[in-house]
Amino acid sequence: MFTPQDAEFDRQHIWHPYTSMRDPLPCYPVVAAQGTQLQLADGRELVDGMSSWWAAIHGYNHPRLNRAMQDQMAQMSHVMFGGITHPAAVALCRQLVAMTPAALECVFLADSGSVAVEVAMKMAMQYWLGRGETRQQFLTLARGYHGDTFAAMSVCDPDNSMHSLWRGYLPEHHFAAAPQCRFDDIWDERDTDDFVRLIELHHARLAAVILEPIVQGAGGMRFYHPRYLQRVRECCDRYDVLLIADEIATGFGRSGTLFACEHAEVMPDILCVGKALTGGMMTLAATLATRRVADGISDSPAGCFMHGPTFMGNPLACAVAAESLALLNEDHWPQQVARIERQLREELMPLRAAQQVADVRVLGAIGVVETRRPVNMAALQRFFVERGVWIRPFGRLIYLMPPYIITPQALRQLTEAIAEALTQEAHFSA
Repeated sequence: MFTPQDAEFDRQHIWHPYTSMRDPLPCYPVVAAQGTQLQLADGRELVDGMSSWWAAIHGYNHPRLNRAMQDQMAQMSHVMFGGITHPAAVALCRQLVAMTPAALECVFLADSGSVAVEVAMKMAMQYWLGRGETRQQFLTLARGYHGDTFAAMSVCDPDNSMHSLWRGYLPEHHFAAAPQCRFDDIWDERDTDDFVRLIELHHARLAAVILEPIVQGAGGMRFYHPRYLQRVRECCDRYDVLLIADEIATGFGRSGTLFACEHAEVMPDILCVGKALTGGMMTLAATLATRRVADGISDSPAGCFMHGPTFMGNPLACAVAAESLALLNEDHWPQQVARIERQLREELMPLRAAQQVADVRVLGAIGVVETRRPVNMAALQRFFVERGVWIRPFGRLIYLMPPYIITPQALRQLTEAIAEALTQEAHFSA
């Protein structure tokens, strides 16, 4: 039960993501979730087009995920990971090592995606200390996004991201021009010119290149050419610079391959995963590294990797993540994602002709409508709820990342709501 008093307390006292406490955006109380449906306190049901920020790939209240958590809870919900291990962590890490490129064989379990990025950056810097060098700079891409913690913010786009507020406080790194060749474009070799220039200039001081492979997420929902990623890998090899792939948003099938790096047949030295890792059941992430990176860290003055979260390797999270990966390993997701991609292309691409639309792009189970003007978030969110769908736009982007189990009928409800929303002037800022 969610009372008016609960709603008022929430409005007065509870911070929500990227929301003002003085003039907060409306919040819609969800009291239950099943499959692809979110149930509001007033009984209305919404088709979820966001997979709870891209995490709930199997939908909600999945019986196998619930059972995995219940079984683990009956044994233990948590033990410290320092000096202790447990079956759930071993089972999860065994699956991660098996499903990622063979050389990524060392797994660090983290609390969240942002922390996984922090861990990756610390790994890269400590690796070079083990090699007798101090390297504390990173090269990344404009229009990128890597999280909300401080090291992660420092490699987010410095001009167009939500983190420009912190300029002057964050460490300053190097930003290559964002890729311009789209995923399906004819490749233009000039697209990497700025990246090549920067790595040539700064490689002796670079701990790593860090990027989101193929899909730039919250920095603009952009899909770039696989050849770009191949050229980055070639440059990293030529100049002896580590490559960190942030697959927190793209990992586990979202882009149409299990990991987005597979589009380019590229293997990173360090890989970050999260979001869909537990199927949206709990917060958990992982950073995987090659043995070469792990050995370099072990050779550093500290003799070990200097990071250890209190809830590292939480058994509940590990158990449900292991079951989520087991569901993926049954290989239904490729057909599910391909079906979603076909339908998104059929139903969103015609919207390119709409007056308010600047671009439409689709890759895997990701559909993006970029508008010419920023959306009126409160008005557009209200409209979507009234149409029985949950879509969370931002800036000039209305996008879908539905659970893989979504039906064609439910997906059509989402795309039709977007099409209708584009016809109303009130949904856009002046």
